[in-house]
Amino acid sequence: MTELDAYRQEAETLKSQIRDAKKRAADTTLGEVTAREDSLSRIQLRVRRTLRGHLAKIYAMHWASDSRFLVSASQDGKLIVWDAYTTNKIHAIPLRSSWVMTCAYAPSGSFVACGGLDNICSIYSLKTREGNVKVSRELAGHTGYLSCCRFLDDNQIITSSGDMTCSLWDIETGQPNTQFTGHTGDVMSLSLSPDKRTFVSGACDASAKLWDVRDGLCKQTFTGHESDINAVSFFPNGAAFATGSDDATCRLFDIRADQELMSYCQDSIMCGITSVAFSKSGRLLLAGYDDFNCNIWDTLKGERVGVLAGHDNRVSCLGVTDDGMAVCTGSWDSFLKIWN
Repeated sequence: MTELDAYRQEAETLKSQIRDAKKRAADTTLGEVTAREDSLSRIQLRVRRTLRGHLAKIYAMHWASDSRFLVSASQDGKLIVWDAYTTNKIHAIPLRSSWVMTCAYAPSGSFVACGGLDNICSIYSLKTREGNVKVSRELAGHTGYLSCCRFLDDNQIITSSGDMTCSLWDIETGQPNTQFTGHTGDVMSLSLSPDKRTFVSGACDASAKLWDVRDGLCKQTFTGHESDINAVSFFPNGAAFATGSDDATCRLFDIRADQELMSYCQDSIMCGITSVAFSKSGRLLLAGYDDFNCNIWDTLKGERVGVLAGHDNRVSCLGVTDDGMAVCTGSWDSFLKIWN
């Protein structure tokens, strides 16, 4: 037996010890704890606005922190900033690469970012003196496609990539400050914690990882999914997060318990999940599916309590406003719909 085999065996032993310790800690289940809670009545949301203007599949959207404006990215090669109240387009930004996979709105409302198969995160300033939108920075350094990006502030952004890493960038210098390595598959999604000190990433290795923004280290790894994780979203209080996967399940992971609390699935749902988001209270988990629907789950009970059916193609992205008053879904049918 080689030294390597001995180390492999030791790693497996340690893994099973961790599994046993987690089982011992799991003295109850979320289902048991919430058994006395009343089930939610059926939740019905109506389409209040339809945002028309993209000419091809929409791949990503992100709300501004004011809960009024949002940015969307489409493979028509445009980044559009919308006023969701009036449905007016505030900016239509032509992109150098139309193969865009993600977009983000800075918390200040001064910048938007996007990226995709060009491996570059492009930052656009919306508040230029001339009034036109222009590229203020192009962050090049990833060796794979850009799958997701989120601003920490006007000078820092975190990106995830098909090169199996995430990076924290200094926008002013255009250089990566920290690289987050550890996934063994394409990183598909990231979500910042409410305090912006940590973030969680989901990847094609079927694991989600919790990272410390400050020291660049992976603090926890969460397994359980049987296929690629396409989407992650922090719970509003920062103590848990949800994942959506190609295995047709969403799952809720608790950071303090270091394990899965609940799985959201039905035998009738066979298709993958593209996007997940929580309501403001966290009681509802919204998930976008390949079958053109968006399902609403009761986070505590694991029951499906509603469906948003209005798109004619895959729901590729969704987001809940910071004020919790509306949800936006984006689809391959080229439309964005705003529900409440």
